[in-house]
Amino acid sequence: MRSLPARRTAAVVLAAAASVVALAGPAFAHVTVNPGSAEQGGYTAVDFRVPNENDAAGTVKLEVNLPLDHPLASVRTQPLPGWTAVVEKSKLDKPIKVHGNDVNEAVSKITWTADAGVKIAPGQFQEFRVSLGPLPTDTDKLVFKALQSYENGDVVRWIDEAKDGQPEPAKPAPVLKLTKATSADGHGDSHGTTPTATAAPSAGAEGHTHGDAKDEASSNDKASDSTARVLGVVGIVVGVIGTAVGILGLRRKNSGPAS
Repeated sequence: MRSLPARRTAAVVLAAAASVVALAGPAFAHVTVNPGSAEQGGYTAVDFRVPNENDAAGTVKLEVNLPLDHPLASVRTQPLPGWTAVVEKSKLDKPIKVHGNDVNEAVSKITWTADAGVKIAPGQFQEFRVSLGPLPTDTDKLVFKALQSYENGDVVRWIDEAKDGQPEPAKPAPVLKLTKATSADGHGDSHGTTPTATAAPSAGAEGHTHGDAKDEASSNDKASDSTARVLGVVGIVVGVIGTAVGILGLRRKNSGPAS
């Protein structure tokens, strides 16, 4: 009968560890924009990172809506084997000036559809790469509302916007934060970056290679942050288990040898 308290203690420890992991898991399961920030006025390349949260079905379509209140004149998708991208444009209520030219329409939605036999399987994720620009200078963020469709017909709507002072919504929309330009001329790296694997933006938008290092650094920072959070969770779990082992050892020592 002396082993009953020990078994109860072990069960409590395992339950606590499972709770820690369960609470940490959702932070990595959202559809997100990576890197999560870019400079105003420039060009950048981002990945829409899509994890599969369904244990019984694969993801077969992603729809990303681009904000028309802050339109982007140049939007280009990078080819992704097994997926077909369709870009939709909408006419703007008010034209915008880009490199001295009037732009009357902008991309309003991108839809990626999986080819036959292709999907994001349970336990996997996929990244959909896009070049964007020039980024607006009159806002500190761009919100991309997204719809994730599964092969069983389920659709997850990543469209909720976070409110200041309130908890993060259950299905937050991907957000790209925009920071002030930092170059000496006050305009930042206004011609930003478009990676060599992606077609360069429209004519007149030369010099796009200057931002590659910044994109890579931002991606590394994002990866480091995710790694740190994972290691933090692992450390908590290990600490809980270590404490349990100590308690069990103390119980054995106090109880003495079994008669």
